[in-house]
Amino acid sequence: MNISRLLTATALASASFAVPQVAYAQDTAQSDEATEASASEAQEVTVVGSRIRRNQFNGADPINLITRDEATAAGFNSTAEILQSTAVTGGTDQINDTYGGFVVNGGPGVNTVSLRGLGTTRTLVLLNGRRVAPAGSRGGVGAADLNVLPNAMIDRIEILNTGASSVYGSDAVAGVINIVTRQNIKGITAEAQHNIIGSGSGNSYRYSLVGGFSTENFRASASIEYYRREALKLRDIEWAQCPTTYYGTNGNDFGSGDYIDPLTGRPKCFSIDNGGVTVNTIGTPSIVRSPATPVGAGAPQNYTGVCNRWRPRAGVGGQIPGYECVGGGTLPLDVRDTFDPDMLDVDVVTPAEIITGYGEATYETSILGNAEFYTNVLISRRKSSQTGHRQLTLDYQLGSPLIPAELRFATAFLAPQPQVPYTTGIRVFSSYGTYDNYQTQDFVRLNGGMRGELPFDWRYDFFVGKSWADSSYTSDLILADRLAQSMQVNAAGTACTNTVGGCVAAPALTSGIVGGNARTIAPAWFDFITDPVTGRTKYRERTVTLDINGPLFKLPGGMVQVALGVENREASINDQPSPESVRNNLYGFTSSTPTVGSDGVWEGYGEIELPILSDQLIHNLTINASGRYTHYRSYGGQWTYKIGGILSPVRGVSFRGSYGTSYRAPALYEQFQGATSGFLSQNTDPCNNFNDTTTQLIRERCLAEGLPGGGAFTQNSSVQVIGLGGAAAGLEAETSKALTFGGVLEPRLGESFGNLSLAVDYFRVKIDNGVAQLSAATVLAQCYNNPQRTTCDSGLITREPYTGPGTGRLTVIQSYVNISDAKAEGIDFTLRYTREMFGGEFRIGAQATKFISRYSRTLPTNAIFELVGQLENPEWTGTFDVGFRKDGWNLRYGVEWVGKTDSNEYYSQPANGGFTYEEYKWNTDDYFLHTANIRYDMKNYSFSLGVRNIFDTEPPKITAGYTNFVAGNAPLYSGYDIRGRQFYIGVKAGF
Repeated sequence: MNISRLLTATALASASFAVPQVAYAQDTAQSDEATEASASEAQEVTVVGSRIRRNQFNGADPINLITRDEATAAGFNSTAEILQSTAVTGGTDQINDTYGGFVVNGGPGVNTVSLRGLGTTRTLVLLNGRRVAPAGSRGGVGAADLNVLPNAMIDRIEILNTGASSVYGSDAVAGVINIVTRQNIKGITAEAQHNIIGSGSGNSYRYSLVGGFSTENFRASASIEYYRREALKLRDIEWAQCPTTYYGTNGNDFGSGDYIDPLTGRPKCFSIDNGGVTVNTIGTPSIVRSPATPVGAGAPQNYTGVCNRWRPRAGVGGQIPGYECVGGGTLPLDVRDTFDPDMLDVDVVTPAEIITGYGEATYETSILGNAEFYTNVLISRRKSSQTGHRQLTLDYQLGSPLIPAELRFATAFLAPQPQVPYTTGIRVFSSYGTYDNYQTQDFVRLNGGMRGELPFDWRYDFFVGKSWADSSYTSDLILADRLAQSMQVNAAGTACTNTVGGCVAAPALTSGIVGGNARTIAPAWFDFITDPVTGRTKYRERTVTLDINGPLFKLPGGMVQVALGVENREASINDQPSPESVRNNLYGFTSSTPTVGSDGVWEGYGEIELPILSDQLIHNLTINASGRYTHYRSYGGQWTYKIGGILSPVRGVSFRGSYGTSYRAPALYEQFQGATSGFLSQNTDPCNNFNDTTTQLIRERCLAEGLPGGGAFTQNSSVQVIGLGGAAAGLEAETSKALTFGGVLEPRLGESFGNLSLAVDYFRVKIDNGVAQLSAATVLAQCYNNPQRTTCDSGLITREPYTGPGTGRLTVIQSYVNISDAKAEGIDFTLRYTREMFGGEFRIGAQATKFISRYSRTLPTNAIFELVGQLENPEWTGTFDVGFRKDGWNLRYGVEWVGKTDSNEYYSQPANGGFTYEEYKWNTDDYFLHTANIRYDMKNYSFSLGVRNIFDTEPPKITAGYTNFVAGNAPLYSGYDIRGRQFYIGVKAGF
């Protein structure tokens, strides 16, 4: 029996999406005797989670299996979408195509998977049982990029949701995903799928060719596919085009507390990051306003205080004609004009173009134990881009002729800064407009080896693999030295005082410049200060493995099986940012230096399976155990182990469970990340005006650093923050423990009832000694506000000696250290039912996960903040489907469910002599996404049509301020669909 028939016998051929193999109801067309006979003749396979060959999928750990047909029926158009679906991830958030404007490990455009929400570097991805090397751009490459995986060649995906480091080595902490390709392909199959979004934008297209042939000793197959995803922009999503604060006040509906712009009479629309960026305003030194000193019409009539934020408004009189006060003192900052029409052109779903080729071949011989030589190659190229929007901050030099006379105050607004080497008189908060990031990633994976027979029914497998990942990344950025050079002009304001490099003088400050029109008002100047900058990343991985496996002796339940092996892996990273980034010349962006490093590991491992009993007193009792010793150059040796088993007292009832340890070696970027520098506000320094604080611990530390008491110290400089890898600090591997146990019920109730399978499995993964990058805030708090002063003498904090005003600058290092811990605990439920009806097969499938506990904290001394039930961390998630197939027709209706969350908070603040109560909506209702699909299969052709998100369900809307936002007031969370209703059509033809 070949593997496809084995899968059929275990009910994998049902069209339900994500059918976990919790039980193995037999084909109703077979008798029990015929089924058992066919199973005994089944081809032995190795399933994820074990290296033992067996002819069944039952084991100590639950394994979910997804066929490609099931995934495409659910409307997914790429392997990345399949692996990031709720059915695989349990509803935990994933880095997908909506993260284009955010800093993520692996760089923009990457797609990764994190099982149980425990992190991408704690989830191991395999292709045919072999590791998929990390890929991506920038210095944070550490996880497999799902974009490199083939789609058309996939037969099934196996998901193990528990630790397995003793079987696979590092990274298999939260679980393992194994993509299995199709075998024994004959002929050529052409396939196409179009996913069309109701708005008309953001569509995706996939085209593929798969072919193969075989002779007596030789077998080969290959595929080539093209995938393109169009951009879905903010202006394409009607409900997302005007994000607001979305407050509720005094018990009124949410939105009732939104600020109404007096110029438009409508709620204030913020930028895509919900108010984090101000445009169309200027900052000045503070001007005291009183009834006797009017300074613009923007402030309330009886307002007395300071004004230091202004926006252009024609016809306004006062001390600064043409500008109204919009900030300072107790004035609300919501009045600032933070919306720019260009913001509607940002990408919400980013575009990509991917070409993937995959090929494999085997040649059978009669030498070296009937050795079979095999090889496979995976080649992928991704071109991706992201269009974003950002602020343009212009610091006009104090007294500059470019500043209008009414704004040319004699006092300084800002002291010289690292990227602004002169005293600033006026700061303009303008709009840069849209800018683009581009990436090109080439990934090549070449594997080969030989496998054959040994005496006594043992087998061997010698494997060698090499992966190359090369990426380039380009961004349109402002060069700080050119901007500063352009701001230093002659007395007439017509030319730069330093003309080196063809300097173009900055434009005079006008309402047009403030309003974000610099690109059109002064195109020559804009071209001078901006430049595309490019960095390049290389990641290499090599693996050599020797496996042997076979029987030892016989027990009452069958032969004892053993697998032994040794493995060597070498990996290296070389990220070279642009020279402008290295010299900290990217205006408004952090600098970064090269990330270069390598590591290697030797491992020895073994696994044994003991079939204690089979149909003797009880139906089945099997024990499995595995162990591995690992030695990394970077941190030394580590043992891991795992033991589990399955007990079936009677046929149709099984209990299973496992317990084991896992580990994760620090990723190369965590060890060797080059220094990245940025700056925080001077208020971040705990010693800034430290005599005003009531915290005695802070005062004592500041005085111990030689700073003057009596209120004499004010921090005038930004706090410099430097990020570093942790290799020099002795970074070690993190460890974890995983426990699973549960039961499977598969009663034999006869054909009139049908086949029922039900499984319930408890899981718990606990990570200790975890690798985390301490934030600057944590480093400072642990020194200045902790009696133990845990970070004061760690070398993470340095202060320039104080010699007078303007000195005493603070520098903080953010390094990767072994200090965090994390936990995921919950219960998985799986149900499947099939029955013959009306001459066809009716089926129901359901899978749900209930999280009991999930948290991740940087310091074990911190209180545990339970994430379960909080926004983006639902307690319940699930997938449900019902289907029917007959005479080539396949019908499916599916529902994906994300449970409700509740994170609401309430605040009160003084207002008009009383208090205004504000409620922040940080809770969401149950979210359901419905999908329907119909497919008709003929001998050589197949046609399918489906609708995903049938009811065009929008993501929930929440109040600004809680978390990042993907669009409008929708939280940045992969469990919600922001594309809207999709129609998808597929065609397949075989030759």
